[in-house]
Amino acid sequence: MKYHHEKIEAKWQQYWAENQTFAASNNSEKPKYYVLDMFPYPSGAGLHVGHPLGYIASDIVARYKRHQGFNVLHPQGYDSFGLPAEQYAIQTGQHPADTTRMNIEGGVDKSGNTIQGYRNQLDRIGFSFDWSREVRTSNPDYYKHTQWIFIQLFESWYNKNSDKAESICTLMQEFDKNGNANVNAVCDDNIAPFSAEDWKSFSSSAQQKILLQYRLTYLAETEVNWCAALGTVLANDEIVNGVSERGGHPVVRKKMTQWSMRISAYAERLLQGLNEIDWSESIKESQRNWIGKSVGAMVSFNVNNHDAKIDVFTTRPDTIFGVTFMTLAPEHDLVSQITTPEQKAAVEAYVEATAKRSERERMADVKTISGVFTGAYAEHPFTKEPIPVWIGDYVLAGYGTGAVMAVPCGDERDYAFANFFKGTNGMPAIKNIFNQDISEAAFGEKSGFELVNSDFLNGLDYKSGTKKIIEELEKIDAGNAKVNYRLRDAVFSRQRYWGEPFPVYYVNGLPQMIDKKHLPIVLPEVEKYLPTEDGQPPLGNAPVWAWDSENNEVVNNDLIDNSKVFPLELNTMPGWAGSSWYWMRYMDAHNTEEFANEEALKYWESVDLYIGGSEHATGHLLYSRFWNKFLKDRGYAPTEEPFKKLINQGMILGMSAFVYRSEDSKTLYSKGLIKDKNVHPIHVDLAVINDITNELNIEAFKNHPLYSDYANAEFILEDGKYIVGREVEKMSKSKYNVVSPDDICEEYGADTLRLYEMFLGPLEQSKPWNTAGITGVSGFLKKLWRLYFDDNGSVIVNDEPTAEMYKSLHKTIKKVTEDIENFSFNTSVSQFMICVNELQQLKCNHRAILEPLAILVSPYAPHIAEELWSALGHEGSIATVAFPKFEAKYLVESEKEYPVSFNGKMRFTIKLPLDLTAAQIEEIVMADERTQAQLQGRTPNKVIIVPGKIINLVG
Repeated sequence: MKYHHEKIEAKWQQYWAENQTFAASNNSEKPKYYVLDMFPYPSGAGLHVGHPLGYIASDIVARYKRHQGFNVLHPQGYDSFGLPAEQYAIQTGQHPADTTRMNIEGGVDKSGNTIQGYRNQLDRIGFSFDWSREVRTSNPDYYKHTQWIFIQLFESWYNKNSDKAESICTLMQEFDKNGNANVNAVCDDNIAPFSAEDWKSFSSSAQQKILLQYRLTYLAETEVNWCAALGTVLANDEIVNGVSERGGHPVVRKKMTQWSMRISAYAERLLQGLNEIDWSESIKESQRNWIGKSVGAMVSFNVNNHDAKIDVFTTRPDTIFGVTFMTLAPEHDLVSQITTPEQKAAVEAYVEATAKRSERERMADVKTISGVFTGAYAEHPFTKEPIPVWIGDYVLAGYGTGAVMAVPCGDERDYAFANFFKGTNGMPAIKNIFNQDISEAAFGEKSGFELVNSDFLNGLDYKSGTKKIIEELEKIDAGNAKVNYRLRDAVFSRQRYWGEPFPVYYVNGLPQMIDKKHLPIVLPEVEKYLPTEDGQPPLGNAPVWAWDSENNEVVNNDLIDNSKVFPLELNTMPGWAGSSWYWMRYMDAHNTEEFANEEALKYWESVDLYIGGSEHATGHLLYSRFWNKFLKDRGYAPTEEPFKKLINQGMILGMSAFVYRSEDSKTLYSKGLIKDKNVHPIHVDLAVINDITNELNIEAFKNHPLYSDYANAEFILEDGKYIVGREVEKMSKSKYNVVSPDDICEEYGADTLRLYEMFLGPLEQSKPWNTAGITGVSGFLKKLWRLYFDDNGSVIVNDEPTAEMYKSLHKTIKKVTEDIENFSFNTSVSQFMICVNELQQLKCNHRAILEPLAILVSPYAPHIAEELWSALGHEGSIATVAFPKFEAKYLVESEKEYPVSFNGKMRFTIKLPLDLTAAQIEEIVMADERTQAQLQGRTPNKVIIVPGKIINLVG
């Protein structure tokens, strides 16, 4: 009876679907376990073998926990809004909803492309997902709740006294009683003070404008990354080397009125929460750096001849007497106000050039020194000396106050800047305020010095100097102690079509929220997905996109009268909106009234194990924690942190192939012949090579549409063959090194794919894919099968197994249990192979061994395990059968194979029971024929025996 993986896998996948084998219950007496994957964006390219790596690992854990008696929630869905679908819509004219649905469900699209469909591919690999809870962030029944969460943020403020978000109503009550004098909130800077009487006298629109300065989501003019080619704002992580990650288009910095979220209110809680969760230290450190807590002082410098101040946050207020110049970010609001006419042209040119560089690029570029003197001077708060004000792109508007007090003697970057512009207009000589030599470099230490040339700070060190200067700054109202964070409020608007519509309309330019009972506000139809001719976002193309406030419905724009019918928001939410709360929707996926029922939330609480890529360290993971904490504050989420344990899987890398062309493209050299030749490597589609021998199929290469330019080229061979070069790279369609899991499942089976991906190496490490190695795993499954079947059918017997059989099984139970608990899946696969080889040698076909073995294998290779379980005479699925328990007694050795030595040299071995005394061992050894042959009639002078260890005959 042969192992036919294709029939077995199709059979059990159908069984699981029909019987809802993996559907989790929200009402169970079992302990709960919630395991989650970062859900995929469904692209038309489908999955390659790198994508399922984390899913296989999470599935092993989910299946193991079911075997252990847990009620396991293991859901899956799709992060289905986003820029790629919109760009495809612009190129092809197909609606993003249609292409997204096709990418998920599969079929032939309007362009004639065959789309495999994520769902089909995932099902084929045999994941134990609870598909009854599937979510798609682009479905209105999902994003109505995203819109509702946005409204809750709008209706909240952050109370520093209670250290949490509260309803905006409590703030309005405070204004009504006492004004804002005693309000301790995270809010806009420089809010004018007002009394309760003032508040009551303000018009409704004036009150709304004030509240916008306190709300957790608010409208503000913000510096953003604008990509004209894509017609949208981009997040920092969507920009690479100053251009858009998608398409490589130029990106500039510009100011736009945007929705923003006060994630900065949660900076300290986000920082402290990292101590409570089981995440890798590298991910935690990434978040700590992104949050960027700094302790120091805020210092104000008056600008000469202007009614303006430059506020500076510094971690080294003790160095204030070493300030030589000041540098503003080119985007700083004061730049245009204080620049002198003589410097205007140079400043404007510099500002324009800087706008073309991303913040990330500017932060990373520590070698380039550039800047321009504004012509303006600030006043030192103590000495009253004039301090020249420059602009430089190493200062960012979004970090701190967008200004630095430059102390070249104590900071390397300021030192380099001062020396670069030494002798030019507006750059004074460097002042040294340390009793240390700065002739060659700045002195940046916080210890080992005394302050000099620093007036009342002379003789003090860093700690005492900092304390003293803050006291003096407060006396003259020029500064105060301050804790600062790098974390900026998150821009929440995108000038895109394919995203969540805001539940917002505008009355006299002020935002109004649409009531919950009228949600969702559904994305409208548009003729084209590009911005309008006058630069409005794509929703500006929608003819029916106005809000009738009487009938509470979306109506034609022609009806806008700003009395009853008002314009709706034209921006959409960013890609991270729907992914910032989706784990909670899985808890109660079909609830039409709430994002999740309170009882469901209380039962599941939070995710026990989260698996996904480390590229989301400071984007998705930070925003998710922010939203979870906010929902906890407002009483909607049961826990402070969403993900208890996080594992970042490594990448499976592709093995790219290359041919090597000459300069004129007329000759192609085999890999071994390129030495000392001027050649250019070209990526080759893996379809035209033998993946094991690395031989190029020359005819297939010539006929491939990608390589038609080389149809008449000369191929220089080695030993009659053209051998391609190989290199490990990221798996990507552009490198033609993608391996489809469908192809592996077709030829070898899903169980082979699952085992092989785990076998490649530790989960968290990146590793290259090598199809040649998969045959060994395929062979292992066939060996496993042969323990249960021969050519005539089942060979299972009910005889009592031998001690060696029990030993092999329980070694495996122990190892696999420990490995799954420690997420060391690769070594489990090795142990399975050892066990099967041992049982094969022992001719084991005993039920008492092979039943638990099938369960052990089940999390890793579920299809074959189900079939073996069925063949053993069991009905139903193996999925919830109790996991075998390790029993140490089977690994206790009852015999010892002793080396028998003569004068220290081992001559033979003898197997003896471990419970023998030294005298008994000596008697047996002396009677052995091999001992007599060695002694040749002599009597040994001494017999050394240590039971369990040594037998040595001397003399």
